Amino acid sequence: MATIVLAKEYGYVVLTGISSAFMLTYLGIRVGVARKKFKIQYPKMYDDKEIVFNCVQRAHQNTLENYPQFLMLLFLGGLEHPIVCSLAGLVWILGRIVYAHGYYTGDPSKRSRGGFAYLGLFTLLGVTGKMALRLLGVV
Repeated sequence: MATIVLAKEYGYVVLTGISSAFMLTYLGIRVGVARKKFKIQYPKMYDDKEIVFNCVQRAHQNTLENYPQFLMLLFLGGLEHPIVCSLAGLVWILGRIVYAHGYYTGDPSKRSRGGFAYLGLFTLLGVTGKMALRLLGVV
């Protein structure tokens, strides 16, 4: 049986994960508000006439599509580099919020304002990849 000892700084990683759950909740609430504003009934996901609603819905959906890999990279990479991963995770979260607000304008090209989220994601990817290579004895 293996025992894993977590650095106390891993608590920051956990708090970043919790923060990401609040971000998802916020984006979900924004979809609900847009649904009410544009009178889009469930279970309809998109509307042929309300482009802004579609943009709000899509911002949330895209974040959900990217969320599993974010969490995996955050929690695994954070085992060895908790501070770096926590900060990278916060960059990703803030980037997703900016991405969503750019999308909410109804001009999908403005979602690219949140492109800096990739700095956080690529940092998480690099740190987690480094850990995998170390475990395999490659580095």
